[in-house]
Amino acid sequence: MTLVYASLNHALRVPLATEIHSRPFLKLDVPESVTHLAVYGSDDPLARHTQELAQHATLADLCRHFGVAPPILEAKYFYYDFGQFRLKWECHTEFATYTFAERAAVGTPLTDAFARMPILRVPEQWLLGLQGKLFVAAHVVLDHGDTTTEAFAQALPQVFEGNVLTGSFVMDGGELWTDFSIQTDGFSRFVVRDIGMRALQAGRLVQRVLEIETYRMMALLGLPYAQRAAPVLSGIESELVSLADRMLDADAAVFDAQTEQTGVSDRALLGNITQLAARLEKLSLDNSYRFSASKAYFRLVNARIEELREVRIEGIPMVEEFMDRRLTPAMNTCEAILARQDALARRIANSNDLLRTRVGIVQEAQNRKILQAMNARAAQQLQLQQAVEGLSVAAITYYVVGLFSYTGKAAKVLGLAVNVEAMVGILVPFVAAGVWLGLRRMHQLR
Repeated sequence: MTLVYASLNHALRVPLATEIHSRPFLKLDVPESVTHLAVYGSDDPLARHTQELAQHATLADLCRHFGVAPPILEAKYFYYDFGQFRLKWECHTEFATYTFAERAAVGTPLTDAFARMPILRVPEQWLLGLQGKLFVAAHVVLDHGDTTTEAFAQALPQVFEGNVLTGSFVMDGGELWTDFSIQTDGFSRFVVRDIGMRALQAGRLVQRVLEIETYRMMALLGLPYAQRAAPVLSGIESELVSLADRMLDADAAVFDAQTEQTGVSDRALLGNITQLAARLEKLSLDNSYRFSASKAYFRLVNARIEELREVRIEGIPMVEEFMDRRLTPAMNTCEAILARQDALARRIANSNDLLRTRVGIVQEAQNRKILQAMNARAAQQLQLQQAVEGLSVAAITYYVVGLFSYTGKAAKVLGLAVNVEAMVGILVPFVAAGVWLGLRRMHQLR
């Protein structure tokens, strides 16, 4: 029974299983000449898909020039032997690489080998039409280790134009030399010597070397961002200090006639701090991806250096030492700027919270004054209401007693023996009490 039926396989099983084999190294046999190009697309992450399509189109143009069928658009890797040279193409997230390899003649001097690189087999018009910007251009000469290391090193200054060299024994059978500099021809140069490498080891070693060079340059992309961010952060920090001084000068503890002015001042400070927070957030959005990418590339560089398993050549700095001196400080600068951004964001947030608390306290004080005024007005209204109620009792009592007095006068006229004045005098307290109790009863019902 075979498991080839689609209904039994996960949709991603085959793609994920082949992903680990999608970027094999070139099979190189000493002597070889290799040219490596890394083309960077754009800093805009939203244009990544367009960049990939552009790199596919560039590769398709080269294939059509030599009468070769180009890969499908979904391909991330392509290898083909064009006869005059071999090409390995890889499409990464931010860049695409073109690695050209060509067999060299045995015994070719290094100076002549670097003058006869496989890039010369590629049409110049195609090179001028590369989509994107050339970010890495490197030549690698893979040669036999027929001479001693000391004798070989004496001829290298002419090849590397007198620059300080970096070299080491690598991968238990290889020897690596470079200066990590761009020569007058526009290419950086690497010399790899076979002093006892096993089968297929040369291809792995050259791939490690080219990855170190490519990832090193990609990691350094974060340094200009850090350098541009430093003065902006200094300006924001200076403004935050000025705002903190203004916060200290404001007397937020006194809630008197100046409370309203204090609240207005705090709200203005809060607006300024909000603007600072927005500027810092914009800066963080511009830099965060680049710093994260640089950190990831730096880890890859260190991983590839570890895979070299370097052994020192006496008197010559190793690749690891070169990176520690030149690349690590740049990455530390990016880390410092990133930490500075985070710390400044926390300080702005703390200042923002403090000001919001102060504005809230001022508003509470203003609300308290409003409530006190409302209470005073309510007390006045109650007193006025009580006075009106007292007058109402007197007025109603007066009119009711008046009615009874008219009744008594009428009875007296009819011949009844009624003392009107005595009757009125006796009725007044009873009527007043009745009216007062009636009004109280009405208040209770409401």
